[in-house]
Amino acid sequence: MAKLIVQGSSARREYELGPMTTIGRHPHNVIQILDRIVSKEHAQVIRQPDGRFLYRDLGSLNGSFFKNERVGEHILSEGDEIVLGGTQLIFQEQSSQASQAAQRVSIQQAALADALIHQKLQAASAAEFLPERQITDPETLRRDYEKLRLAYELGRSIGLEVDIDLLLEKIIMKAFDLIPADRGVILLMEDGVPQPRVAKTRDGRTEQIVLSRSILSEVVQQKAAVLSSDASMDSRFQGARSIIMQGIRSTMTVPLIHHEELLGIMHLDSMVATNAFGEKDLQIFAGVGNQAAAAIHNSMLARKIEQEAKTRAQFQRLLSPNLVEQVVSGKLQLEKGGALSEVTLLFSDIRGFTAMSEKREPPEIVRMLNEYFELMVDVIFKHEGTLDKFVGDEIIALFGAPVAIPNAEKKAVECALDMLQVLSEFNHTRAAEGQEQIKIGIGINTGTVVTGAIGSSRALQYTAIGDAVNTASRLCSLAKAGEVLVSEGTYGKVGGSVSATALPPVRVKGKTDALRVWNITGLRSPGWQGESTKPF
Repeated sequence: MAKLIVQGSSARREYELGPMTTIGRHPHNVIQILDRIVSKEHAQVIRQPDGRFLYRDLGSLNGSFFKNERVGEHILSEGDEIVLGGTQLIFQEQSSQASQAAQRVSIQQAALADALIHQKLQAASAAEFLPERQITDPETLRRDYEKLRLAYELGRSIGLEVDIDLLLEKIIMKAFDLIPADRGVILLMEDGVPQPRVAKTRDGRTEQIVLSRSILSEVVQQKAAVLSSDASMDSRFQGARSIIMQGIRSTMTVPLIHHEELLGIMHLDSMVATNAFGEKDLQIFAGVGNQAAAAIHNSMLARKIEQEAKTRAQFQRLLSPNLVEQVVSGKLQLEKGGALSEVTLLFSDIRGFTAMSEKREPPEIVRMLNEYFELMVDVIFKHEGTLDKFVGDEIIALFGAPVAIPNAEKKAVECALDMLQVLSEFNHTRAAEGQEQIKIGIGINTGTVVTGAIGSSRALQYTAIGDAVNTASRLCSLAKAGEVLVSEGTYGKVGGSVSATALPPVRVKGKTDALRVWNITGLRSPGWQGESTKPF
């Protein structure tokens, strides 16, 4: 049965695919994704007459991405990943290795844990190599050569495989080539507990495999390789029911350790040969385990880098680079869906833009806006602001959303003053080229708004809505060229750190009471002891 695995920052879910599977934020979808980047009706997965599945994006604003490229329609193949915002959709036509292993492997408690241990080998010692001048025993030299041979054989077999399930299968099959075992299991650690990820038999049969909880516990706690022989015939193993029940004569279990970190466990057993495994087999298997652990670590690291790259690409459109890095590293968590929070909003608008547009060709206006926006967005990101949107020549930025930041109001004011300074320098260049200067007015307001992915399935964007947004827009409209007007809510939180002139209260559309407004003219030095300017 084909399915989609939905993987986000906090959960992993699986959905079987029917003739048509809808995907989006709205609860009426078959697959609901509470990600602010995802549209209410984002996409569909449709089963084609030939049995294949077609992924179709429904014109979402933020899009669907396959291999970092935006796609409208895509025929899904095994393992394909579609990225929607911070969510990955993984397509599987067959049960995953992990699902199969979980069904085929069970772990049972053995009554006598000590009786299971025939021989132990500390895994760390299996990886040690002495300097050549310190080797006097030919057997030590032979053993070291065997370790190098195993590393070469396993490395050549698995290559640079980054798909973890394929990698584990290759490791098991190569172990069968090196060791006379009948069955093999690899378990990876999940929240401190070993979980089966791949289970194979040498001849390809499908059968239930029972592992001893006692042996697994010994390997996890002691980080030692464990050998048991003739379990079905030795009286010492009378309590080891999970082994006796299956008639297992010999087992070997080794830890998968990389740089002191236990990544998992690898198990081989024999159901036919008496004394199937000896000390040399345990040495070889421990060597396989060491090489397997390194390969698994590299695969996990490659996967992490890939996921971080996808996450970074998504959030670079909204957040300043330093915030992107914190989100990717997990230091900051983003709320999914709509969130009610206090935010400071900055609106900036070019004065006389309509008149400028009438006197110039459209390509020149577009070029001017692109140069201007590039400079202003850099300033916004510098002060940890979030770019909301461009509306014509207007810029809207948020401070304190989607990630809360300390002193958001002050950072918004500092950003506005910095924008005027950078624009002044830009205008000097334009004047030297004989071009008209750009003049802007800025309005800032602080208030409670709803932030999130808002819109329709065909026009969705992260933004803020609420009365505080309208107030910031009105202040921007009132601001003359070179002015930074702030509301009473904003001034009340930054008044001690800025120089400001109180303006007469103004009435604006949609407000019953007149607004108290301040024009910010600069920042005060830390040691300033004067009085704040009072409103009219």
